[in-house]
Amino acid sequence: MNRKIISVKTMISILDYKALQRLMVQGRATGAELAADMGLSAPAAAERVRKLEQQMVIKGWAALIDPAAVGYPMTAFITVTLDRSKHRAPFLQAIAGLPAVVECHHIAGDGDYLLKVRCRGTADLDQLLTMAIKGITGVVRTRTTIVLSTWKETVATPVVVTSEPA
Repeated sequence: MNRKIISVKTMISILDYKALQRLMVQGRATGAELAADMGLSAPAAAERVRKLEQQMVIKGWAALIDPAAVGYPMTAFITVTLDRSKHRAPFLQAIAGLPAVVECHHIAGDGDYLLKVRCRGTADLDQLLTMAIKGITGVVRTRTTIVLSTWKETVATPVVVTSEPA
């Protein structure tokens, strides 16, 4: 599939904004619901959503799972420091193969990467750290923060309207 890269200057019309706002909180919204929000016919609303998918504004569709309900109640953040930049590609390849790592961010400040992980408990986290992450060539330091409770976690992204309807 040929994916078009969208620049930071992507224009979001008020109609696209309305569709995105609904879809971020209700991904299974019907065409009729979207159309009502947007003031369009259902086919016109569906076409705008299709264009947002083509432009990679909408990157995909997924179910939101409660980690605790499927046996992964522990969330932790791990800051990883690499020895040298030449270890970056092998590190990222190794991280991509670890299902417990649900997010990986290249960061500024202390450390090189921030990982968000989901685990069954402390023993699971210990094994992930000692056997998997610290075993990756080039990892020289980790710092782990265990989440005690979560007050806000969302997949919604702030969206700003930058143009009038097209």
